Amino acid sequence: MAARAYWQGNIRLALVSIPVEIYAAVKSGAAISFRQIHEPSGKPISYEKVVSGIGPIDTDEIVKGYEISKGNYVLLDDDEIEAVRIESKKTLDLVQFVEAHEIDPLYFEKPYYVVPADDLAEEAFIVLREALRAAKKIALGQLSVRGHEKLVALKPCGKGILLETLRYGDEVRQGQSFFKGIGTDKPEKDLIDLASSLIEQKTAPFDASEFHDRYVDALKKLVEKKARAKGKKVLEDVEEPASATGGNVIDLMAALKKSVGDSKGKTAASKTATRKTSTRKTPAKKRA
Repeated sequence: MAARAYWQGNIRLALVSIPVEIYAAVKSGAAISFRQIHEPSGKPISYEKVVSGIGPIDTDEIVKGYEISKGNYVLLDDDEIEAVRIESKKTLDLVQFVEAHEIDPLYFEKPYYVVPADDLAEEAFIVLREALRAAKKIALGQLSVRGHEKLVALKPCGKGILLETLRYGDEVRQGQSFFKGIGTDKPEKDLIDLASSLIEQKTAPFDASEFHDRYVDALKKLVEKKARAKGKKVLEDVEEPASATGGNVIDLMAALKKSVGDSKGKTAASKTATRKTSTRKTPAKKRA
């Protein structure tokens, strides 16, 4: 099934308009969702709209309300809300350019792919992409879609352009209020050297496919077993990781030294296994 465009319109830089299409860069993960089921009948449970002291009501009696104080609401109907809804403009104006490092990662929200809408738009699209790449800048604008106006950032992404929605300033909590209780004393150099050694040993290129939601994987296996068991109870024995908390104070130096040693041992074992595997495979090739 072909991907459906999230937005179609024009990117405008001064007097240049580039027809583009925007597609979601991420998809919903393999999360497991559950329904509430009435066990005796096996049927899903539905919910009625009820008002305290009144009981069930009709859906056409429901309006939207904004709480201005405890228990006091301003009531708004759909026509009033629709009257202030921002028109879904078909133009994304690039109004500012900034250095990539100027935007804190906290502000980035959701990524989208931007592609030229047709062959005629391709040349201008490539010019914009390469100009951003050469300048090492990110373009900013506001995208109006589905009644909302989103702050967005555009940057080169391979042969295309990546658009990321950004949070507005009042949507981000400042971290310093959370960090103010942390001490300012500097740790011993030996501790930092050991931690740095451990970081170096575990450094590798990022590959998202190497990571999985283990809880979701376990749930899928449980659902498969339960289906095969035809309703019988199935309990999985999950091995819990060793607890890091205890009655004794952790010797940080000893823990770091042990971690570095364990990491070196695993690396050496992995290399040995690789050599043994290649040694076993060699005679087979000669016989062939």
